[in-house]
Formats: sequence, structure tokens, C-alpha cells
Amino acid sequence: MEIDRLKIYYLEDDGNIPNNPDLPVLIYRNAVKDTAEMEEIFHLNQWMNSWINGIHDYHHYHSNTHEVLGVVSGDASVKLGGEKGVELTISKGDVIILPAGTGHKKLSSSTDFKVAGAYPDGADFNMYEGSLKDRPQVLIDIKNVPLPEFDPVYGNGGPVNKYWLQSRTRA
Repeated sequence: MEIDRLKIYYLEDDGNIPNNPDLPVLIYRNAVKDTAEMEEIFHLNQWMNSWINGIHDYHHYHSNTHEVLGVVSGDASVKLGGEKGVELTISKGDVIILPAGTGHKKLSSSTDFKVAGAYPDGADFNMYEGSLKDRPQVLIDIKNVPLPEFDPVYGNGGPVNKYWLQSRTRA
């Protein structure tokens, strides 16, 4: 399966935000045409516990689950990976798949910006902001998060399966 506008980012630990040493962030540009169906698409592929809202305007991450964010409306500038990470503009139809531990923060957005978020198998998520006291445990948690069975957009055999399985095998 080829996706015309697939972007892959390997993000290093920045000292506060651990990111994920084994798994890359995957970005599918303009992947979902009918964004009103974003949550339904995620659910069909077993990414649940979904919500529609924005992205927090501070660096944060989840150590116990991966997360998918699909832009339902508008656009935003986001920072992935902590202060030393990468800055991107995301727009309606884009999908970002964040491996456990990956920092994310909204820098700015249009007034109509909304994302749908979801987690493999409907996992409950925790939230950390990069405190050094949390690092020993979150590093263990991140390593122990299982790979999802399905890609949140493309299902079985999608890029998550391909790139994350390859990455985990290399590690």
C-alpha cells in the first residue's frame, strides 16, 4: 500500500520528553476526505475511546498508549517531540499517529481547528508533561506498550503495521 503523502519522523529523547526510540511518528497528509467520518474510520480499525476537541497548548505525552489525531477541521501549527522537536502545519484531512511517549503541543491554530483522537483497542491514556521525576517509570511503560493490530486509517497491512513492525524488529 502506497500513500502519496506519507511523512515519517524519528524523534530523539529531548531530555524532558522521552519520545519513542523504536517507533516513528507517521503523518498521512490529506488521508481522510470526508472528515465527518474520521472517528468512524478509527473505530472500524479498532482505535477507540475517541474524542473531538483540540490539542493542548503545552508539551505532553502518553506513556501507556499510542494515539492517533485526525484533523476534522481547520489547521494548526504543532510541535512534536518537545522543545527540540519538529514544527509542522497540519490541515483538515491530515492524520498523525503518535507512538507512546511522543510529545505534542499546539502552537497556534485557526478558530475552527478540531481533531479527532483515539487509542488502540480503546485504551485509557495517562498524561505527562516531561517531569524528570516521572522518567524512570515512563521509559519502562513506553517500551511495554504493545503494537496495535491495525492501522487507524488503512486497517490491516497499513503503514503502522509496516513501519512500526520493522522498527520494533530492528530494536
